[in-house]
Amino acid sequence: MSTSPSLISTPLTAELMRGALELEPTARGLLPHRLPAQARRQISDGQTAMAEAQPAGVRLAFRTAATVVELDTLPTKRAYLGVPGPAPADGVYDLLVDGRLTAQASVPGGNVLTVDMAAQSYELTEGEPGTARFAGLPAGEKDIEIWLPHNERTELVALRSDAPLAPLPDRGRKVWLHHGSSISHGSNATHPTGTWPALVAGRAGVELINLGLGGAALLDPYTARALRDTPADLVSVKIGINIVNADAMRLRAFGPAVHGFLDTIREGHPTTPLLVVSAVLCPVQEDTPGPLAPDFADGAVRFKATGDPAEVAAGRLTLNVVRAELARIVSERAADDPQLFYLDGRELYGEADHVELPLADAVHPGAEAHVRIAERFAGLAFGEAGAFAGR
Repeated sequence: MSTSPSLISTPLTAELMRGALELEPTARGLLPHRLPAQARRQISDGQTAMAEAQPAGVRLAFRTAATVVELDTLPTKRAYLGVPGPAPADGVYDLLVDGRLTAQASVPGGNVLTVDMAAQSYELTEGEPGTARFAGLPAGEKDIEIWLPHNERTELVALRSDAPLAPLPDRGRKVWLHHGSSISHGSNATHPTGTWPALVAGRAGVELINLGLGGAALLDPYTARALRDTPADLVSVKIGINIVNADAMRLRAFGPAVHGFLDTIREGHPTTPLLVVSAVLCPVQEDTPGPLAPDFADGAVRFKATGDPAEVAAGRLTLNVVRAELARIVSERAADDPQLFYLDGRELYGEADHVELPLADAVHPGAEAHVRIAERFAGLAFGEAGAFAGR
């Protein structure tokens, strides 16, 4: 950590943060959360608790003439029990100057959370904070954003610079609130502004609040209430893959759960454009029910569906079943809700894309596929005929 006496310390406050729903004081500093405390009190599993505290889409935003900026943080990296390979990689911090990616940094060390996927257990080994340092930034007043690692819990400890910082003024950009699964969260993207929602936000010129929750897009009522209570100009929800992965419900329960989720969102956003997006192509779950299970047979993490396709007739869910049900629900509701729209996720990533850019672990797109999904979503949602057109 830096001890340079020439740098100015700036208190870390909510006015400097975007994309977080809450900042929790800790012994070290502040921990950004993407679900509020009321929701967190209702979380009963470690995966959801881990995911919501990983700051996908969360960034510091300020105006300054500084050419040096230092951010002290305490990261928590993930390791998976029984998975061969190197130590957990350091998360990436992206620094944008006037909206352009200008520099990247990492913070070594920190805590390590060891995950046993088979037992669904978690063990924390504590470490020390470190510093992400950015130097040689352009001279003169400029807008700076520091995007925190999308897949690494990050406690904010201290912020320093060689010139004063002020919160970034409101630029009048619309707020896009998005909820989805690990793909929306940013799984397999290599840096925080390389996730598909961040890429879309940059293209469309909107302020992103990313409530993508890896493994936890399960139509939970507390997530719906968080969406309801978060101010936004545009809302999208990506539904399906985690429901099937977890074998969380049958067809009889799925339909009413979707209605309830949308009803809750509409309580806070009665006329806001609301786009429902189904899952992108995932061949192992298109016609095979879950649950999904990790497979380490070839020395790398892959996933396989373990359900029986013959049980679909009895109400077990597959991605094709879920897409058909979502399309039906949105079509029927849209008769009374003209600002409700549906997008088949295979238009974002389909069979031809899978041939060219296959899912490395059978479930999650890689970095190139995130770029493609972003390009498609930007055109289909924000384009001339899209749900967010002209907004």
